[in-house]
Amino acid sequence: MLRLDHVVFPVQDAGRSLDFYRDVLGLTLAEAHEGDDWNSYPWLMMVFALPDGRELVLVELKGAPAPSYQGLPRDARHYALAVEDGAELDGWRGRLRAAGLRFWEEDHGVQQSLYLEDPDGVVIEITAPPSRADPHSAQSAALRVARWGAAGRP
Repeated sequence: MLRLDHVVFPVQDAGRSLDFYRDVLGLTLAEAHEGDDWNSYPWLMMVFALPDGRELVLVELKGAPAPSYQGLPRDARHYALAVEDGAELDGWRGRLRAAGLRFWEEDHGVQQSLYLEDPDGVVIEITAPPSRADPHSAQSAALRVARWGAAGRP
């Protein structure tokens, strides 16, 4: 069975990202690696440990162009971190306000979410309660994808 191990995002300023992910989000910087040739770019990789053993990895590639998501809804590219319940989400709401960060909230019915951007504009969702995939919905999900493709959408 597959499970998420880590996600990797490029960043433009490793120091600014370190301050945000370590000091604002409270993640532990577990490892840092560097090299001088990732497709000809010198690089620094920061590995942040998540409480469940998974990792969030940020990479600064010196001289690389910034990723562009122009024209997309800003939350069409995001990653979500979960907390157990609304009380813990309230704690994050206060923490983000105390840090002076702008965020927005969305009600997803069974889940409530806070959204904010990191220093590079990557959107982070903090949601409660955690998502729980329903294995019984796999067949209907496959049918929905097939209908989407049959409708001539790219």
